Amino acid sequence: MSPPIIALVPAAGVGARAQAAGQALPKQYREIGGQPMLRRAVAALLADARVAQVRVAVAPGDDRAQAALHGLPRTVVRACGGPTRAQTVGRALADSGAGADDWVLVHDAARPGLPADALARLIDACLADAVGGLLALPVADTVKRGSPRVQATLARDGLWLAQTPQMFRAGLLARALERAAEAGMEVTDESSAMEAAGHAPLLVRGAARNVKLTWPEDFELFEKWL
Repeated sequence: MSPPIIALVPAAGVGARAQAAGQALPKQYREIGGQPMLRRAVAALLADARVAQVRVAVAPGDDRAQAALHGLPRTVVRACGGPTRAQTVGRALADSGAGADDWVLVHDAARPGLPADALARLIDACLADAVGGLLALPVADTVKRGSPRVQATLARDGLWLAQTPQMFRAGLLARALERAAEAGMEVTDESSAMEAAGHAPLLVRGAARNVKLTWPEDFELFEKWL
């Protein structure tokens, strides 16, 4: 039998880039199709029965999560969030009590459109791997570097856009996050911490629908997909 899979959803931020003028509601609680975005993201993880539990890490004093997630099975809310994503994930990982060989899925609260088949692909691939991996999409557009003027056009062959979930052994991920913190590294996703620790995560094809809602207009576009 495979070790249990625990999903962590860091949801301690406010999502300042997604807030429209005059709106103070953290973006994970904005409604999409009548449901908070956080609820949709958690429900997407629960679609796979191999996910034993979803642990949502919120900021201390957050009184919205319990209501947003009411009635969802295998879901717990923990007020262990930190000031950064990496700190929130690290604290949630420690709080989970996961064993070193247990698998941990980390998923963005701002990705409410995770398809069940993409999640299944990731789990299937990672269970057969020693390290783990992440969902990602090959870059389709021409990539430019520079600001405000173009300095270079980059070859897009071999370039991928990282998504979540990202799935790793709990022990390896915990050590990678600790080392990154000690080195003062800015960690924007779990894979980057694993890479810095010398690991080479798998790239598993994700889905366009698994987009991260970052800007106010992203919510309008996603509503049209529902």
